[in-house]
Amino acid sequence: MDFKGKTVIVTGSSRGIGYSIAEAFAKLNANVMMTGTTDSVFKSCETLKQKGFSIEGFAGDISNADNVQALVNKTVETFGTIDVLVNNAGITRDNLLIRMNEEDWDDVIRINLKGTFLCTKAAVRLMMKKRKGCIINIASIVGLMGNAGQTNYSASKAGIIGFTKSVAREFASRGITCNAIAPGFIETDMTNKLPEEIKENYLKSIPLGRFGTPSDVADLAVFLASDKARYITGQVINVDGGLYM
Repeated sequence: MDFKGKTVIVTGSSRGIGYSIAEAFAKLNANVMMTGTTDSVFKSCETLKQKGFSIEGFAGDISNADNVQALVNKTVETFGTIDVLVNNAGITRDNLLIRMNEEDWDDVIRINLKGTFLCTKAAVRLMMKKRKGCIINIASIVGLMGNAGQTNYSASKAGIIGFTKSVAREFASRGITCNAIAPGFIETDMTNKLPEEIKENYLKSIPLGRFGTPSDVADLAVFLASDKARYITGQVINVDGGLYM
């Protein structure tokens, strides 16, 4: 696989899964626009630039339509076009339903689901003109199976799955594919904060006997964006070691 001359936007790529996806595309010669809500994205961007990759960064809240348009504008001004969009940006605000306040619900839905909607809407306009493009949405297995204490997060990821299938149907005739990746328990800063007891319980439920890594997700992302996946659209592919079957 070679993405030379292709441009990829990866939202929420300052760290974790998003960073790994950005690096994976960069290693395959893509131009990559990384995004984050704070200036920390530029530090991550600089780390990859020092490796000789074609990388730029954008800081802004992607649940704001003006910021999303600014992101698209900067990407086009820098690299000329957009070929692949990876909607990875997301947050958690975990709590039991009866203890969850409206702000925690609204923030998760706004960032995770609305942000995916806005970025897709803005990028797909360019893809339609070219009659080619690829959209990859990072969902979660909790969007398929649910999880206690994550009603907001599960709802946002289930929404992304439905959104993915609808986008795939709408734009297939324009040569645009749209798929979702549903990671299971992936070792990131977010999951590392969980109590050891919860981690151990999760591990017992994973048939492959290990937690996933960000590169496990990134490997699938680059495949879905490649010509090798040209006949795949509207799918939700789990990367979870068999946790949810």
